[in-house]
Amino acid sequence: MPDKILVLTDLHLRGVGETIIGLDPIARLQDALDAALGEHPDAKVLILMGDLTHSGRAAEYEILRDMLRDCPIPVTYMIGNHDLRGPFRAAFPDVPVTPLGHVQQIIDLPDHRIITLDTHQADAVPTHSGLLCAHRLAWLDAALAGADGRLPLVFAHHPPHAVGLPGMDEIALVNGADLLDRLARANAHLFCGHVHRTISGQAEGVPFTMFKSTCHQAPLDLLAVDSTLSNAEPAAYGLLLLHKGGVIAHSEDIGLNLPSGSGSDALPVD
Repeated sequence: MPDKILVLTDLHLRGVGETIIGLDPIARLQDALDAALGEHPDAKVLILMGDLTHSGRAAEYEILRDMLRDCPIPVTYMIGNHDLRGPFRAAFPDVPVTPLGHVQQIIDLPDHRIITLDTHQADAVPTHSGLLCAHRLAWLDAALAGADGRLPLVFAHHPPHAVGLPGMDEIALVNGADLLDRLARANAHLFCGHVHRTISGQAEGVPFTMFKSTCHQAPLDLLAVDSTLSNAEPAAYGLLLLHKGGVIAHSEDIGLNLPSGSGSDALPVD
């Protein structure tokens, strides 16, 4: 069996009783956790790809901490544009950070090196866009150089390229070319969140995969410049299947598909 990696992104947790377009982010996250961990308890790690909270409030991070306190597999945390580094680190003081306090981490598996990046920039222009400063890029250079033959799987909250949605493209990674150039030379696969859609493709020679939110999703609107447009499509989690020399990415909607563990509830097509 290939190694499994679970991926959740854009949790947007709010306080108890607070909603987003009528959806309860806490309940939606719990449903996603129950589904992902219930179906794949043998996963090596759960990666949370940023926008852990909606407002960066201490109480929101405390809710997340309590929800994951008994998680049966290791959790790797990332932060996004809706997060605040200070309150996050106060709630999760044991999460690895770089010497300058950026939330970045390396996880080595037999044939793959997982590299998670911190694209949060408090003073970003435009607001909610991302940045990888010189220090973070230097850290990435070292992480890629030390892969020792492993396939690099790089996770960044903000995509470094356009996806065709004008509102989201306006708040992507500001210096995306710096990231894409490095990943192309390293033959890396890129995973992103931020856009709240399942999207895949190639940018400047870099294969990429993007996952839906555990809360609200973005419509396929190729004209709107409003990055906040959202709908109540099902939440989802990502599942990566790692095999020597490659990776397969699945996205699983919550509440639409029948349990697959035993196969007894799955029906053949007539």
